[in-house]
Amino acid sequence: MNVVAPGAIKTPIWKRGPRASASEEDSAKLAKFFSSAVPQGRWGEPEEVAKAVLFLASDDSSYVNAIELMVDGGATGAPFGAPIIQQAFTPPGLAKAHAEGTLH
Repeated sequence: MNVVAPGAIKTPIWKRGPRASASEEDSAKLAKFFSSAVPQGRWGEPEEVAKAVLFLASDDSSYVNAIELMVDGGATGAPFGAPIIQQAFTPPGLAKAHAEGTLH
């Protein structure tokens, strides 16, 4: 048996419950936060999860067994690659030198 474990994926569920009455500004803030917390810097798309499921259901995965396939933009495997984490742990002078191309 295999499992697909999605991360933050753009689906209508993000507009349910307490978020149903959220303003566009609050929704944008939430989207920006999640994007910054994922190493790929963006939300996942439902089609990306579907492709992972299709792979596991296909003959191409015939020798794949007992896995948990994380479809989360690297949030589980490389959390320190997320933009928000990189900003938090990068000294200001280093970030500036890197941006200016003067880092040696």
